[in-house]
Amino acid sequence: MKPNGYAVRSALLIGLMLAFTGPALAQQQPSSGLGSAWPTDTPDVSSMPGYHVYTWTKSGVKYVQVNDNAGKVLVALANAGDVFLPLPMGSAAQDLRTPADATISTAPGATVYQDDTMQLTATPQTTGAVMFQAISICSTPYECSTHINGN
Repeated sequence: MKPNGYAVRSALLIGLMLAFTGPALAQQQPSSGLGSAWPTDTPDVSSMPGYHVYTWTKSGVKYVQVNDNAGKVLVALANAGDVFLPLPMGSAAQDLRTPADATISTAPGATVYQDDTMQLTATPQTTGAVMFQAISICSTPYECSTHINGN
């Protein structure tokens, strides 16, 4: 009977350990796709420590998501050429500015992400919030002149 009792106690102890650690491990597991804390289907392309930037492209639209060091989504946007669409997700979604916004900051921000077509910067505010701003980057003089002229 003693060997049997030991086996039962061991099984109960292991079961309790799994019951308490299972949910904690499940919450920390990476997942894929836009909105994930730690996306596994795309690399972190951030150019600034303290931020994690992930991008996806589908049907010619680039999706950009910025997370903090804890994996919390801060902002996300979609970009196709000169068109920027702030996505309604992330704790700083209200602090994302695009060229379509009337209130574009001229204050220099730190570049969080940049590619051939866009730049995303982060600028700390006096309130403690961080303002994110996305702008188009033109690569040729002709392209730049059409951006300015609105063609």
